[in-house]
Amino acid sequence: MREIVFDTETTGLSFNAGHRLVEIGCVELVNRVPTGRSFHRYLNPDRDMPVEAFAVHGLSEAFLADKPRFPEVCDELIEFLGDCPLIAHNAMFDFGFINGELGACGRPLLQVERIVDTLTMARAKHPGAKHTLDALCVRYGIDLSARELHGALLDAQLLAQVFIELTGGRQITLGLAVEAAAASERVEAAAVKSNARPARVFVPSDEELARHSAFMAGFEEPLWGNPAAG
Repeated sequence: MREIVFDTETTGLSFNAGHRLVEIGCVELVNRVPTGRSFHRYLNPDRDMPVEAFAVHGLSEAFLADKPRFPEVCDELIEFLGDCPLIAHNAMFDFGFINGELGACGRPLLQVERIVDTLTMARAKHPGAKHTLDALCVRYGIDLSARELHGALLDAQLLAQVFIELTGGRQITLGLAVEAAAASERVEAAAVKSNARPARVFVPSDEELARHSAFMAGFEEPLWGNPAAG
């Protein structure tokens, strides 16, 4: 099964309030395993960058000035997303911005039924705990050393690992590995058995039996010949 884990960075909290996408990062999973395929673009929002947003992701107006606008990358993004489930943390925020951008350039909107929200999953699995991406990475022992600021692609990569943990991915993989090892041992045992030499049957000849009888007759009063010794 193919799934896409994605994250966005924006100029603010609401597309309807005039804020825009400035970065999108997507990571492909197949059967809950990262394939190495990704989609990542910085975007020129054609507006200023609020100080509060810059403090979160560090993307300045100067840095974004020569980047493509959303309509220029729209077709690539739609093709990469395909029709598979879309996984995000606090998903409706990212979903709202992507659909806002798609609608603004006259493209069909993504269907909400495709969305899988890892924040909702984490709240159900770990009630009462912290559910930020950082907190979940710490809980599951996922390396956060590269995350100094928010970044869409890095956060999507981290979220992919969190999603795998939330869905029992490592345990499933471990079970498959154990079964594979056991199957390998069974194959090796069968191979050893099939290559083993047949058992040899040793039957003494008449001559050997005669020599043995003559040898035994040379003993004087042997214990095995004296009924009283038993």
